[in-house]
Amino acid sequence: MVGELVTAGVALASAGAVYLMAAARVVKQYERGVVLRLGRLASEVRGPGFTMIVPGFDRMRKVNMQIVTMPVPAQEGITRDNVTVRVDAVVYFKVVDAADAVIEVEDYRFAVSQVAQTSLRSIIGKSDLDDLLSNREKLNQGLAVMIDSPALGWGVQIDRVEIKDVSLPETMKRSMARQAEATRDRRARVINADAELQASKKLAEAAQAMSGQPAALQLRLLQTVVAVAAEKNSTLVLPFPVELLRFLERSGLQAQAQTAQAEAAARTQAPAGGQEQDRAQIQDQAQERVPVEQQWQPPVASREAVEAVEAVEGVEVTTSGDGGVLSPELEKLPEAEDLPKDLP
Repeated sequence: MVGELVTAGVALASAGAVYLMAAARVVKQYERGVVLRLGRLASEVRGPGFTMIVPGFDRMRKVNMQIVTMPVPAQEGITRDNVTVRVDAVVYFKVVDAADAVIEVEDYRFAVSQVAQTSLRSIIGKSDLDDLLSNREKLNQGLAVMIDSPALGWGVQIDRVEIKDVSLPETMKRSMARQAEATRDRRARVINADAELQASKKLAEAAQAMSGQPAALQLRLLQTVVAVAAEKNSTLVLPFPVELLRFLERSGLQAQAQTAQAEAAARTQAPAGGQEQDRAQIQDQAQERVPVEQQWQPPVASREAVEAVEAVEGVEVTTSGDGGVLSPELEKLPEAEDLPKDLP
């Protein structure tokens, strides 16, 4: 009898231990327990710590309340300015209502992943390429709002969404590189032009300051020579100031003016004999300008020469009225009044 009681007690204790082991549950600090009793949701969600359920009647699901980091697969789309891009992102979310996460959606992780992908494709089509590359903060906020709207009904809260990478075609990368290079060249030219403008203003001020002191220009020239000679070149280029050329030109003009004045004074003070000599030179020059045919005169021979010729050759030599000797051939020519007047 005693043995039977002992056996029954041991069996009862064993059954209680098994029941206790089946009913005991431990919920971690970052988890919440959702109990379904005979398929219906229990009134309260079990918090962290030790808890008991009715074995065979209750079923408890533990929901992680930590922030979940979920990568969004890369989505390919066309931007508003017709550029094909490939964008991937990452979503940070957490469960705020364990009961809704279990009851309202079958798998809240998969649901959030799908909503993130569709929202990412939608945000690509609504944005320009420049916004995807430079204005990501605004796009991240818009993407988080698009994902958070349906996720609130599932007991899930979207903490933040980040666009991780934007992949561009190679042709677009080369075009953007050329554009960036052109922009940098434009900025460099603007900066150089600004520097030239400032330098020109300073040079104008320096020129104005040196114009008051002529020796300053010579000192500047010597400084330039020293700077060039310091490089130990085989050829020394010495700049020649334009002001020196102008000085030489003015000196030449003054010398010419002084020479002209001296000649005029000399002519005014010349003696009368000098004036007569000048007149003679002028007449000689005028005589030189007379035509040759008007200047020619027949040669004049002496009487002794004429007699000698007649004696030797036996020819009578006639002379012109002015004493010139004419040849027999010229004597045979007709006179001017005997020629016909209709000759050309």
